[in-house]
Amino acid sequence: MAPRAKDYIKSLPNDFAASIVVFLVALPLCLGIALASNAPLFSGLIAGIIGGIVIGLASRSHLSVSGPAAGLSAIVAGAIALLPSFEAFLLAVVIAGIFQIALGFAKSGIIGDYVPNSVIKGMLAAIGLILILNQVPHLLGDDSHFESDEGVPQAKGNIFSNFIFAFGNVNTTALLIGGVCLVFYFLWEKLVSGKKGLIRFVPAPLIVVILAVIINYFFQQKGTGLNGEHLVVIPQASSANEFFSFFSSPDWGMIMNKNVWIIAITLALVASLESLLSIEAIDDLDPYQRVTPTNRELKAQGLGNLFSGLLGGLPVTSVIVRSSANVNAGAKTKMSTIYHGILLLVSVAFVPAILNMIPKTALAAILIFTGYKLAKPALFIAFYKKGWDQFLPFVITIVAILSTDLLKGVIIGIGVGLFFVIRSNFRSSVVVVNDNNRYLIRLRKDVSFLNKPIIKKKLEEVPENSHVLIDAGRADFIDKDIIEVIEDFIIHAPLSNITVEVKRSLYKDQGFNRKLVPPDANGRYVRTHEKTIKPATEI
Repeated sequence: MAPRAKDYIKSLPNDFAASIVVFLVALPLCLGIALASNAPLFSGLIAGIIGGIVIGLASRSHLSVSGPAAGLSAIVAGAIALLPSFEAFLLAVVIAGIFQIALGFAKSGIIGDYVPNSVIKGMLAAIGLILILNQVPHLLGDDSHFESDEGVPQAKGNIFSNFIFAFGNVNTTALLIGGVCLVFYFLWEKLVSGKKGLIRFVPAPLIVVILAVIINYFFQQKGTGLNGEHLVVIPQASSANEFFSFFSSPDWGMIMNKNVWIIAITLALVASLESLLSIEAIDDLDPYQRVTPTNRELKAQGLGNLFSGLLGGLPVTSVIVRSSANVNAGAKTKMSTIYHGILLLVSVAFVPAILNMIPKTALAAILIFTGYKLAKPALFIAFYKKGWDQFLPFVITIVAILSTDLLKGVIIGIGVGLFFVIRSNFRSSVVVVNDNNRYLIRLRKDVSFLNKPIIKKKLEEVPENSHVLIDAGRADFIDKDIIEVIEDFIIHAPLSNITVEVKRSLYKDQGFNRKLVPPDANGRYVRTHEKTIKPATEI
């Protein structure tokens, strides 16, 4: 049920506090992803604003936050290099948005429901680890590479090389400020956890940022403070005309360019899948376990990309990092994402100079804490206790995402999860129990051709002078191949003095019409154009 107006009013303290957290997380990421995409920096901010306000209004997701995603930056960078201009790329973004709206009306949102829970949890844990790997260099004062949501290969290297090399390029001031902020965040979380009253509405990231700015100010007075690339850098406009000059429009003259359409379709498919996976993950994190209408979400994402392309922004998707920060900050409704979009717009338009005082090491501390919440050691232990069929897809998804990117890693994780689903069904569909020379072979659930080898093997292992009961009463479906194996066994079983009984007809229930005939003069049962079998006793 959609929240009512009074629900939004009641949740205002929680939602506004959470929006500040998301705003502080989203601000550097919007800039960093634009840099990674070889696009104008302001285009990342436009995408963040659109993702917050437009998609926030159109979507029925309670806690998801949309914006530019690093998972698309490689595609975006390649597209910008391929097309004649950035304006031609904006046209591709607009068309991609239209495609996504069409996918929503085609009810394609059901795709996300087929992703196993172990893969979704693995995706979240991988994002947490990537956050930590990506932000430790900033914490140490190495700010020579861009921020990333999902570990896309970066201009300087990749998340692993940047993580390692950062230890050889430590800035003492940045490490001190970031270390104090990180320790303060953990202590604050422990202090506030379970508390009642106004203190639980105070956003820790806001205090962390203010603390970092104050500490850096004192260091600057001594000549050792952070400056330049160690601080947030937002484009500043001296007038309204200059501010609006940061916006761009699509080049409609490129509408017949086939590359524009190919890029548009690629963006629509990848952005849609990434959004659906993110929605699944965020709904799982929702304390109230509310369900997002996925088809409505595709329409909302399409509308967001349509507006983003028209105004000069990067393509947008539902983004896990910002969404998980939203959940952890205590958001209750979708108003938090709308507020964060408004804060981005206001800050970029009116107070960029103040935002440019924030040290990146403080933002790194916030993101490292968020990453820790997503990839707690307790999560790995919990999945290990669930068994290998849950633990392996979880771990392999993490490794695959860290080794490639979000989309490829999730596809690999789904493949592994599907293998274990088939394996589980393969093993549990056939149960064999024996007591001396009495055998019970029970078929359960869906018995497909994949079960043929094990059924054939078990039947052939039945010794002479035995009695076999084949119980198909609990099977929802039995493949024709399985029926043929059983028929063959029934035909040659008398040669070993094996008697066979069948519980539930294998033929009538499966739509077969077999002709049953008596044995020949020698007591043998032979095949005709319609396979013949020994009449089995029905129980």
